[in-house]
Amino acid sequence: MEEFMRAAIEEAKLGLQEGGIPIGSVLVRDSKIIGRGHNRRVQNNDPLAHADIECLRNAGRIGTYANTILYSTLMPCYLCSGAIAQFGIEKVVVGESRSFKGDIEFLKDHWVTVDDWDWDECIELMETFIKKNPTLWDEDIGKL
Repeated sequence: MEEFMRAAIEEAKLGLQEGGIPIGSVLVRDSKIIGRGHNRRVQNNDPLAHADIECLRNAGRIGTYANTILYSTLMPCYLCSGAIAQFGIEKVVVGESRSFKGDIEFLKDHWVTVDDWDWDECIELMETFIKKNPTLWDEDIGKL
């Protein structure tokens, strides 16, 4: 399972290299990555281009999301949590939730299992970004 979080971290770092927000995500079924994405709000000038949404877009039409696991470097926001619940993704593995709490209860209320790993690498990635880009971060989480 670590390899999938590492893939999500790679996605987050790609986003940062592109001048965006370092949040990454991968969708896994049967121990195989079927979708990956990173936050592209800045790069695409698109307020809906969150990492988890981009990951689902890149997975394409896969029919059912049964037996899928979403690995995300950061706790999903309300938008992403809604998509997770809507499509019936059964499990979310989160790199960290210190930088953004999201709404874990919403996910659990929609029968989504959430594992928060509290990984140092994910925490450091976000803390460093937020310290350097507080205005962009506040925009991303809707606090401007």
